[in-house]
Amino acid sequence: MDPRLLLTLTLWASCSPGRPETVALSQPRVRCRASRYPVAVDCSWTLLPAPNSTSGATTFIASYRLGVTIQQESQLCVQLTPEATSCSIPDVHLFSAVPHVLNVTALNPGGATSSFLAFIAEHIIQPDPPEAVVLSRVPGQRLQVQWQPPSSWPFPEVFSLKYRIRYRRHGASRFRQVGPIEATTFTLRATRPHARYHIQVSAQDLTNYGEPSDWSLPAVTLDK
Repeated sequence: MDPRLLLTLTLWASCSPGRPETVALSQPRVRCRASRYPVAVDCSWTLLPAPNSTSGATTFIASYRLGVTIQQESQLCVQLTPEATSCSIPDVHLFSAVPHVLNVTALNPGGATSSFLAFIAEHIIQPDPPEAVVLSRVPGQRLQVQWQPPSSWPFPEVFSLKYRIRYRRHGASRFRQVGPIEATTFTLRATRPHARYHIQVSAQDLTNYGEPSDWSLPAVTLDK
């Protein structure tokens, strides 16, 4: 077993619920997201201040395994530094029937505490927003919007995305929405010729795994 993993287990055991007086940290709140599917899963966590916390630097050890049985060997989730509050899992098992289990242990002079998160890679797919959204007027009172898949999505030709578009005229209180579509361009018809429009695009895995991305930065037409 890796020495750092052994240290993690030892410290975690020493801070079990049977000895709450040694714990001076809150449990990390962990989230994992597959925005680079299928290349990697990226995880991050936050640590809220705990009562009677001890001053001193906090470091983290993140490890994961496939499945929940202790017979499965754990591996380190890749962190840039021990103080980093994020890590990456580079060898994700695709379409696995059993979950990956991430263990994040926080360490400081007052003690240690751990959190566990189980996930199936396909269930946490969430692309980053589409990029390079451009809006232009075309003849016939129409607006054409074009965009690019998120650069963090490794293989858009193989793991295709679908897109939704929302738009509103400047001054309107609500967005209108169209989609999903698989193309990276769309034409809005019968728009007002001198009005300003705000348009955003969201991406999602074509097969409906996971969640849609956040909306892109808005593209805006200028008054003409």
